[in-house]
Order: sequence, then C-alpha cells, then structure tokens
Amino acid sequence: MALLPEITDFYDDGDEAGRLGPGRTAGVLELLRTQELLRPHLPPPPAAVLDVGGGPGIHARWLTEDGHRVLIVDPVERHVRQARERGLTATVGDARHLAQPDGSYDAVLMLGPLYHLPEPADRERAWQEARRVVRPGGLVAAAALNRYAKLLDLEADHAPELARTGLRHRPDGPTTCYHAPADLAREARSAGLVEVVVHGVHGPASAALRAEARRRGTRDLGPEALRTALAAARCADAHPELAVTSLHLLALARRPVEA
Repeated sequence: MALLPEITDFYDDGDEAGRLGPGRTAGVLELLRTQELLRPHLPPPPAAVLDVGGGPGIHARWLTEDGHRVLIVDPVERHVRQARERGLTATVGDARHLAQPDGSYDAVLMLGPLYHLPEPADRERAWQEARRVVRPGGLVAAAALNRYAKLLDLEADHAPELARTGLRHRPDGPTTCYHAPADLAREARSAGLVEVVVHGVHGPASAALRAEARRRGTRDLGPEALRTALAAARCADAHPELAVTSLHLLALARRPVEA
C-alpha cells in the first residue's frame, strides 16, 4: 500500500511550501482560517500535536511558535527534508499506518491526507489511525476538498462530474478525492469520533476569489479582498448549510472519553 508515484511526482514538482504564503490571497485566507478554527479547540501549550500529512511544515511552524510540540508525519521525502531544514521535527510515514503509540497525542491533524485517498477503505484506515493515536478527549481535525464548490466556478468544466462522483481524474497528476460536508462528518463518526462539526474554510467567497484572480491575472488580490473574504467566512460559520460553498472543509471532532 505504498504511496502512488504520481502523488510523489506531483509534490516534487510543486511549491507546497509557498502555497499558503504571501502574495496568494486565497492561500493566506486558508491559513488564517485554519488557524482561527483550530486554536480554540487545541489544549493550552505545550500540547503534543501530530501533524499527519503536514508537508513542509506550513501549519507545524505556527503551532510550534504557539508553544506546542509538533511532529510532522508525511509520505513525501522532499517535504520531510524541507520541514527539517526549517527546524521542525518530521518523519516519513503514512496516514493509514501510523507508527505512533495509542493515545500518545493531545491532537491529531489530517490537513492533507484525505485529498489523496480516493478509496473509502483507505480513508477509513486514516480516520481510525487518527482516533487510535489521539488521547481520549483529544482533538482530531481533518481537511477535505468540497465536491460541490466548483459548481460555482464558470470555468470549471469538470464540476458536474466532480459533484456526481467526488473524484477528479487529472491527466497529469493524481486522482483527487472531494467530499460533501455531510460525508466528511459521516466518516468522522464512523471512526468512533464525537462532537463532529464541519466548517467551510475559505467560506462563500471561494469562487469569487478564483474568478477575480483570473480576471486580474494575479493571485494577490490585496488586503481589501482578504478582509471581505474573511468576513464572509466568519459569518458563514454560524450557518452550517453554507459550508457547501467553500472550496475547503475542516472537520473538528474528538475521541470519546471511555467510561
């Protein structure tokens, strides 16, 4: 059950480290929203956080700066090297078969693995491993791509098929898995997690940001666009039905405390 070579090739050729960095309004929005959704649910530092699929350490860096003890587990060796070069603790590993002991972490993050697990059985294993490794009462947070958001994008001709199947088959890259918000919540509950809530990360401005970036020919849309998109995403948090408009989803759940 090794990582598919097209996934390794995809990340070896890409710039995952810069995806959420300055100059990319949608990326900065994703980073800020992930931070503000996670922080209230994390234990006070120094909590032990397992960042599964943490890549080169985009989230591990701010978590470490907050005072948490973070271990990145990622299947792409290039990402592990990049994370270590940034002074972070990282090791090669697979979300479906974690080497960490039962109940050894206060929080487990899966902010990438579900994108690349199109087979339901593989996603089930990843969820079960996250539940196993987190302590009773601990947080499990998982990101997913929303299968319906692309229907709002007039240039996404693959959107109807994506909405029907939840899969995007790329001729030059790996198959990508997308979730409906209800399906993401169902996967979490099926793994035995409780208190499941699904948020829209980018919020209702997802499609507008993509369209405006194409119109301007730049990913940097300026501070006003970022402020507006943030306000819309925060407003939508009070209305769970609006999660379906966001390109990225974030499920927050907990391992139950055994009696």
